[in-house]
Amino acid sequence: MVATSARLKSALKIIWTGCLTALSFISTSLADEGLILISDAETNNYLSDVVRPLYSAAGLSFSSNRLFVVSDNTLNAFVSDGNYMFVHSETLLAADDTNELAGILAHETGHIMGGHIVRQKLKLEKMRYIMLGSMIAAGATAISTGRGDAAMAVILGSQSSAINHMLHHQIEEERNADESAIKLLNKTKQSTEGLLRFMQKIKKRNQMSGISETDYFSNHPLTSERIEHFINAGKQNKYSAKSPLDARFALVQAKLSGYLEESNRVWRRYPNENASSAAKYAHSILYFRQGNFTKAHLLVDDLIKQHPKNPYFYELKGQFLFENGNVKESIKAYEKALSLLPETPTIQLSLAHALLESSESAPTAKRAVELLKKAQIKQPTSQGWQLLSRAYDILGDKASSLYSAAEFSYDIGNIYAADKQLKQAEKSAKDKALKLKISDLKTRVEEELQEAESVF
Repeated sequence: MVATSARLKSALKIIWTGCLTALSFISTSLADEGLILISDAETNNYLSDVVRPLYSAAGLSFSSNRLFVVSDNTLNAFVSDGNYMFVHSETLLAADDTNELAGILAHETGHIMGGHIVRQKLKLEKMRYIMLGSMIAAGATAISTGRGDAAMAVILGSQSSAINHMLHHQIEEERNADESAIKLLNKTKQSTEGLLRFMQKIKKRNQMSGISETDYFSNHPLTSERIEHFINAGKQNKYSAKSPLDARFALVQAKLSGYLEESNRVWRRYPNENASSAAKYAHSILYFRQGNFTKAHLLVDDLIKQHPKNPYFYELKGQFLFENGNVKESIKAYEKALSLLPETPTIQLSLAHALLESSESAPTAKRAVELLKKAQIKQPTSQGWQLLSRAYDILGDKASSLYSAAEFSYDIGNIYAADKQLKQAEKSAKDKALKLKISDLKTRVEEELQEAESVF
């Protein structure tokens, strides 16, 4: 599936809600598109390792900052303007292994290879002109005949033709993306079996939901047709469906289950007698969600004992301690996580937050600034700007504090507050680099203000 949004590139300004956690839900200015994004270093790093070889085989440049998980309980993945790729959380939870995900993401990579996003935008623009033309024609028909039903027939006839024409092209693009996925999997020496299995899951879910497929007004080939295509492709593909990433996927899936699924579903997926690391991971998070901190701590400590070099278990422990009010102890856990996985923005943010909560001393604030500046370079977030503003305020750097506050206000869409904060920052800014940053943000804010004024 391909989704387009002209606002998407500028809209991808992440706003963290609540305190930083190992799995953080993000409310974004993509609210108009109805997307709630999930930010988690473990999940993003895993998906990056799945997608990177596919992009390489396709001759595309890869950036993990263009890969997102959407909190959504439907089976889906899509790409958008700027080659952003989105994977629904339910897709991760429903997949059996890495091979299934590789197949899905290879299909989405195929859309990027084929330039389908740009072409779809052009077709949408053309369709708008066709519909506008039909409305003008309808007006003329109504005047000449005096019959509104004749005018409606003109509109419906023109629009139906335009929609069918567009859907025909979308179906062809989906077929092309399927074919590209097969080629990419072959090129990266991965099985096409996962594509087949996941397509069969989609068909089964459709049947269970009472969805009857029809080739009229459909933007995808029939699922049965695609299944047949993947069966034939599998006859030429002899690669194994097993992946060295499967063990990591099991932990990612357990984490998502623990955070997102209802408790009865978590227990069905990971029964109490299941003593695997994945089950312990899911159970510890579920206990934490339920407020049973003792059991949550015991399980995460057991995981650390079994896997002392896994940074994400220390990150989770840091979250448990922080949320339970043991801020100073959480710092130790976050420091350990960061030592095992340096330069990770989410861990840097969590550690900086814990440091600022533990003390408002200048040395602590200075350390927080160092961490936050690194995090903001790699993965800018509004929570990072908010914490930077707080840290600079402790250090007595008024101009930097106001500038960071303005970036935060701009990110959450409060451009009027950002404008006021920038004007205050300008008065006290002395550093040349800071002045340039203020000037850049001021330009962006002024553009938004002009746009807002033009609407009214």
